[in-house]
Amino acid sequence: MFDGKPGFILVDCGLRLPLMKIWPVRRIKGFISLPGDKSISHRAALIAGVAEGPSELINFSTSRDCESTLKCLEQLGVIVTRSANTVTIQPPDQLRVPVGPLDCGNSGSTMRMLAGLLAGNNLTCELTGDDSLSSRPMKRVIEPLEMMGTKIQSSGGKPPLVIQGTLPLSAITYELPVASAQVKSCVLFAGLNATGRTIVIEPATTRDHTERLFNGFGVPVEITGTAIAINGPARFVGGDMTIPGDISSAAYFVAAAMLLPNSELTIEDVCLNPTRTEFISLLRGWGGDIESIETRSDRNEPSGSIKVAASVITRGSNQPFRIGKDSIPALIDELPLVAVVGSQLAGVEVRGAAELRVKETDRINATVKNLRAMGAEVEEFDDGLFVNGPTKLRGAQLESFGDHRIAMAFSIAALVADGPSEISGASCVDISFPEFFDLLKQVVEA
Repeated sequence: MFDGKPGFILVDCGLRLPLMKIWPVRRIKGFISLPGDKSISHRAALIAGVAEGPSELINFSTSRDCESTLKCLEQLGVIVTRSANTVTIQPPDQLRVPVGPLDCGNSGSTMRMLAGLLAGNNLTCELTGDDSLSSRPMKRVIEPLEMMGTKIQSSGGKPPLVIQGTLPLSAITYELPVASAQVKSCVLFAGLNATGRTIVIEPATTRDHTERLFNGFGVPVEITGTAIAINGPARFVGGDMTIPGDISSAAYFVAAAMLLPNSELTIEDVCLNPTRTEFISLLRGWGGDIESIETRSDRNEPSGSIKVAASVITRGSNQPFRIGKDSIPALIDELPLVAVVGSQLAGVEVRGAAELRVKETDRINATVKNLRAMGAEVEEFDDGLFVNGPTKLRGAQLESFGDHRIAMAFSIAALVADGPSEISGASCVDISFPEFFDLLKQVVEA
């Protein structure tokens, strides 16, 4: 039975994946802090695992994906100690051959960046993952790593990957065919064990945590336009870092507070890296009442508070908002949520986002199906979608498709809908944000 707590109840329906039942709420109000940023946590752990000396990572991400990274490092001989939200990492003198495959779980970040790190070591390792990860393309990391001298066996360019490391690697200049922070990071990690200057050229700027953290842990990175270069061989110097709250996780709370009348929310100590705040900038451009205040920087990563209030969105022409391919790399994780927000405004069109088809699920199709189930008028394209608006969404039976971003985006849609909604497989939020529903319960008011 519904326990009277506004908004949420987990329904044990006797299936492998239970339902999350969500009622609409009146407003969002309060203060929250979020677990450490997932993207920063992955990179900080990998850096600490091969650095000189120990590192202490405070507010490390609680996500299942980042735990996959830590477990892989442990198999490679890295000593990892967990205490509350702090992870202490003691690297070995050199990585050891793991006993058995390195299981990356659902984490494409783990697999792609770890592949780069392993490429320049005299190890043969197998990287595996769950069914979802095993269906995702890895040719974009295989190609540059093989150019550098590594031998990689795969199943048609998909996991599992068997990496036969080579030392030293050959430095290369590599132009990314598609903007990808993970592929860029893979090549830069490999460049640590390459002789000479490794250069990655991006077609568009992507999140720059790798560059910031390389510099922050003692490996100089030079950036000229969209070209990023490091000189190898190089090694990091271990040290401590407090990881800011996850800005991608914050996006769901920001959207809810903006859309629900009379809402006021403050999110404290969250990542404010300029390559990650495009969603906040987008909503501001749409009329969102959102303020961000930078308060500190650690290892070159800025953080601070975000204050958001309910906003009356008006636009003279009353035309749908449009998001083109140039904006996609900086919004890639938030695009399903962008579609939900757009349905409550004048509508939104997203194009140039074919990359969404090869995430944990086909996020374009998943977003279209769920929005249609809630009564929205949606058109699907090969590289995006169009959502008409404004539309009063209705409560519906929704699918997570095993994708944490879809589950969280449609939890926000359910809060603003007319009538209760049920999301199957909502427990997949643990992949990136296990605390999501508990924190949302804290700030919703019936």
